[in-house]
Amino acid sequence: MTAQVVLVHGIRTSATMWRAQVEHLRDRGVPVHAIDLPGHGRRIDEPWSLEAAIDSIDRAVTAAAEHGPVVLAGHSLGGILSTAYMGRPGTAPPVDAFVAFSCTALPRGAALRAYRLATRSFNRLPGNGRWFVERALDAQLPRETRHDFGAGGYSLAQEDRALESLRGVDLVRALARLRRRDVPVWFVNGEWDQLRVNERLFTRLVPRAELVIVRRSTHLVTVMRPRVAAAVLDLAIASANARARRADAGGARSVAAG
Repeated sequence: MTAQVVLVHGIRTSATMWRAQVEHLRDRGVPVHAIDLPGHGRRIDEPWSLEAAIDSIDRAVTAAAEHGPVVLAGHSLGGILSTAYMGRPGTAPPVDAFVAFSCTALPRGAALRAYRLATRSFNRLPGNGRWFVERALDAQLPRETRHDFGAGGYSLAQEDRALESLRGVDLVRALARLRRRDVPVWFVNGEWDQLRVNERLFTRLVPRAELVIVRRSTHLVTVMRPRVAAAVLDLAIASANARARRADAGGARSVAAG
């Protein structure tokens, strides 16, 4: 069976942010499922809830696992939620490799309050500060991905509610559980990513994880350096396929021994 890739977008944006990676994977013949979270993209009219967001990830992963080993990758908010999902209590999710882009920060305390205050202030600007956002994207992104981040629309009405809900996410416990699960993990950060703040804690809690720092990149690493993001996904796919082959070989040996 061929590895399946599930992609989870960040806050404000939608599944369209993964266009470059989706095209890359489809060109390779790899099935890929880029989902929209509640209140974003094609689901922009749905109310946000943490439970519904995690359930969206679970549904996509469970469906993909019926067809092959699963690579789960998330960016920013999507990476935080995917990390919480990977480290949920009880039975481990059916994921064979995990890539967390731009999300090595604990969403709590003064930092979260300050970020919420900044986004609320920003959204009170004329046009929700859209002019500034567009100029910032112009400055950061290459032409090939410039419009992918906003192609599915921007989720503004649900942004603060989504950020507030992150207080219910205990990443420290999730990472401790992830450490005990036999899944290859990559943490991928841009060199100038503000969410690098706790990357040492993340790699200490999951010591087998690979930390990838993408030079000359901001928080928007998947659209700013799309080929690097695709290369990490390729590595995760190879690891997931190898892990599945080992599991199948072990099962075959058990049957033969029986």
